Amino acid sequence: MIDATHLNQLNAQQLRQTVLSLMDTTASQAAQIERKDRELAFKQATIDKITHEMAVLKRLKFAAQSEAFNVEQRSLLDETIDADMQALQHELDAVQPPAKEGSAKRQPKRQTLPESLARREIHHEPHSTTCGCGCQLKRIGQDVAEKLDYEPGVFTVERHIRGKWVCAECQTLVQAPVPAHVIDKGLPTAGLLAQVLVAKYADHLPLYRQESIFARAGLGIARSTLAQWVGQCGVQLQPLVQAMRVELLRHGVLHADETPVAMLKPGAGKTHRAYLWSYCTTTYNPMRAVVFDFADSRGGQHVRNFLGLPGANGWHGSLVCDDFSGYKACFEMGVREAGCLAHARRKFHELWANHQSTVGEQALKFFKQLYEIEREVGELSAPERKRIRQERARPVADAMHLWLTAQRKKVPEGSATARAIDYSLGRWQALTRFIDDGDLPADNNWVENQIRPIAIGRNNWLFAGSLRAGQRAAAVMSLVHSARLNGHDPHAYLRDVLERLPTQPASRIDELLPHRWKIEAVRTTHALP
Repeated sequence: MIDATHLNQLNAQQLRQTVLSLMDTTASQAAQIERKDRELAFKQATIDKITHEMAVLKRLKFAAQSEAFNVEQRSLLDETIDADMQALQHELDAVQPPAKEGSAKRQPKRQTLPESLARREIHHEPHSTTCGCGCQLKRIGQDVAEKLDYEPGVFTVERHIRGKWVCAECQTLVQAPVPAHVIDKGLPTAGLLAQVLVAKYADHLPLYRQESIFARAGLGIARSTLAQWVGQCGVQLQPLVQAMRVELLRHGVLHADETPVAMLKPGAGKTHRAYLWSYCTTTYNPMRAVVFDFADSRGGQHVRNFLGLPGANGWHGSLVCDDFSGYKACFEMGVREAGCLAHARRKFHELWANHQSTVGEQALKFFKQLYEIEREVGELSAPERKRIRQERARPVADAMHLWLTAQRKKVPEGSATARAIDYSLGRWQALTRFIDDGDLPADNNWVENQIRPIAIGRNNWLFAGSLRAGQRAAAVMSLVHSARLNGHDPHAYLRDVLERLPTQPASRIDELLPHRWKIEAVRTTHALP
């Protein structure tokens, strides 16, 4: 009887343990199901969002023919929409489950490349022709893929030849893998893609002009195809720009400025004013980088979003900028304002140039003394620069402040002279902050010089075709102009980056940033000795 009772207790205990284990398993499975449901819901929402945006673009493309656009405007709108749609398709492919076999969309047949083009053969062979079973492999054939390459003014064809090797004993087939490309199974090499991007975003050539240039070189490529390449490259290069932004925000002093760019409103057949914001390190910083950020307005929230404000992890360094009100909220969130001496000087120069103002002339003499000191300390270390500024620039600035205060009492309210003096006196602390900080520049001219080439591009772009197109332009221009700042040829830089990007580990993406990039001396291929 005792044995039976003991046995019953053991059975009951085992049953409880089994029930508890089942409950834990059920709870774990329920949590996994809930997590999977959330992931599916998020992916479906992303798919719906992208699908809707693509539908809007398709309607815009067909509706554009009836809008009041001239020929150049309609051409630019078409290429923008094609590029946007390709970028969206790339994003959609990343979240959408692959189509079942047999349901995939039929791919258009690629045009055969002209036989007249020069060809360069690149052989890809296994590293070893000895089979795993110990037998020697025999070559039984090859696969050939042709890609269109471009050197400035000259098209050539890369013939990628992948030999097929088979073992006579165990029938094992060995073949070198297909090299990774930015555009999978696409026609262009990284060199051709780099040419299109550099021509559009550095040389300011819209795609319809590139189409005619390529036709003269021997091969016409439809601008819709060029637009698709641009759209896909823009998506692929975005992680690089984001990495550069993260690294930029690790530095304590940054320049900031903004310039207007017209952005198209297809529904109304008109444009409205958008802005290209730029952020860069100072000339005293060994890191040479500029990051452009395109936004559909001049609102200060765009600056705060870029700097990560508000927030404990936001940027809280010194921002060198002009007196635009959009920056003001940043200064209330811990960012230190550093003014631009050149902006203050400019107002007095206008007084002297337009009205031969004696006040303007005397103010320019003060500015001249300050800039002469700046030229002398430009190559010195930060502590030495600060010491000399405090010894020599501080007395000049104090004397100028006393003089401006006295002159302000003599000029009538609302006059141009009063406005020029008020601008300087109202921002005096920010304007002279550089004197007590050797890491601060005296003005914002460095970032203005980075934006200046954009004005040339505006005349050739006419406008940004969409917000997405403006953001894509900002991303590519960030890389191109940063490459130039570091003394690189933009075409060589982008070509190498686009070749390496498909196989570059995310953990080593920083190696491809312009200020760290080093071109590989030898490009290896899977070729037999």
